Amino acid sequence: MIRVSCTMFLVVVEFLWILRVSRADSQVSCIFMERCILPCSFHGSSEPVVHWFKTEGNLRVHSYYGDQDQLVIQHQRFRSRTSLFKDQVHRGNASLQLTEVNVQDEGRYQCYTSTISGNTEMFIILNVDAPVRKVDLQQVGQRITCSSEGIYPKPEITWSTYPSSSITNNKTTVHQTEQQLYNITSSPILPNSDMDLNYSCVVSTRRNRKSATFRQQGLVTESQSETIIHCSPSHTPVTNLIWRFDHSQIILTKTNSQYTVSEEWKQHVKDVSESGSLTLQDLSSDQEGTYTCELADAVEAKITNILVKINEGNSSNVGAIVGVVIAVIVVLGLLVTLLVLRNNQESHPDSLLITSGRSLGETLLQLQIHWVPPSAH
Repeated sequence: MIRVSCTMFLVVVEFLWILRVSRADSQVSCIFMERCILPCSFHGSSEPVVHWFKTEGNLRVHSYYGDQDQLVIQHQRFRSRTSLFKDQVHRGNASLQLTEVNVQDEGRYQCYTSTISGNTEMFIILNVDAPVRKVDLQQVGQRITCSSEGIYPKPEITWSTYPSSSITNNKTTVHQTEQQLYNITSSPILPNSDMDLNYSCVVSTRRNRKSATFRQQGLVTESQSETIIHCSPSHTPVTNLIWRFDHSQIILTKTNSQYTVSEEWKQHVKDVSESGSLTLQDLSSDQEGTYTCELADAVEAKITNILVKINEGNSSNVGAIVGVVIAVIVVLGLLVTLLVLRNNQESHPDSLLITSGRSLGETLLQLQIHWVPPSAH
């Protein structure tokens, strides 16, 4: 009988230990600087006692008894950031609400509850995530730089090209801030011979990943009054669009469906298509350079560099043509005048000699008044 009782006792202890371990495996993922709830439940009762601890350092996070919060001995790290659902505590909900979650909050928490029916414990593993929110790609000289900031845990950067090609001279650095967040930067060198390659940079953590694609488009020569510059094609709706000139000067931005054109470019921006293509007008040599289109959605950013060269010789050609036409008109006018004078002289050789000279001079004077040199246009 004693042996049976001991066996039953060991079975109960083992079951309780398994139950405790299974509860200890409960995990919660919290977003950096956002609100998070750590779940805890017990059999509801009157006058419950609730204590929350952070097991590393045995820090008192929150206490509740006597039907009110007891925060006199609460650790200062959690001041003004914790609360319970007071209207539900008597019904068995001891879940903790933690605001402005930071990296230091990560770890193992214990929820201890006590009622007239007994005591219970729950353990929760709190994981903090600062997901990848944005990936930036910039070109400076022959080096392309991929970067992302404010990430936790430590992220990774991977590069790929299309068509497939090796990445050389890549330099990656990771820096941790005072808030224990990570900033990461990677910058390979662009080879001169691979102008048509698409470079894709992916920044990833355990929670999410985001990518950016860089494409260097060939030379676009402006030879008409209007020029259309195309972005990389996007298979998803464009939510954010930025056009830049020479990598820094903003031409226009689009957020959702609202376009904003900078003052410096209002006279040159004629239209923007749904796909992000930019129509420019009245360009001069001052607008010759690199145009950058950045298309972004919730997952990916696509960046395209387009080199635009302004051909201003077109207007001078027009002026030359106009000058030639005017010269032809002058010559034809002189020939007609001479023919008229010749006919009149044959019929009245003496009386029309002076008049003919005067008519010829007036005709030449009128032609000179109406003729304007091409360079004046």
